[in-house]
Amino acid sequence: MITDEVFKRRRRHNNTPESILLIITNFIVVAAANTLFSDHHHLHWFFWVVIGFLAVYNFFTIRKNYEIFNKIDKIAFLISVPVLILMVYFLQ
Repeated sequence: MITDEVFKRRRRHNNTPESILLIITNFIVVAAANTLFSDHHHLHWFFWVVIGFLAVYNFFTIRKNYEIFNKIDKIAFLISVPVLILMVYFLQ
């Protein structure tokens, strides 16, 4: 039987930082939107709606957890944005 100390020690039963969860969410949403709302030559207008909602989600998540984001987390997030753009370009 597992003791209660194991679950009290780990916040929400995992130790993944909020910034990494945000980056993973961005990649999943962009890949799914690109797959669902594009063909080989054209991006559907709803793709841009999804990207807009993702930008709003990113803004409020960063604003809510701003004190948790350190310099390395901010750099990782800023590096992931051009990688997302390249991913959309190469998946076309």
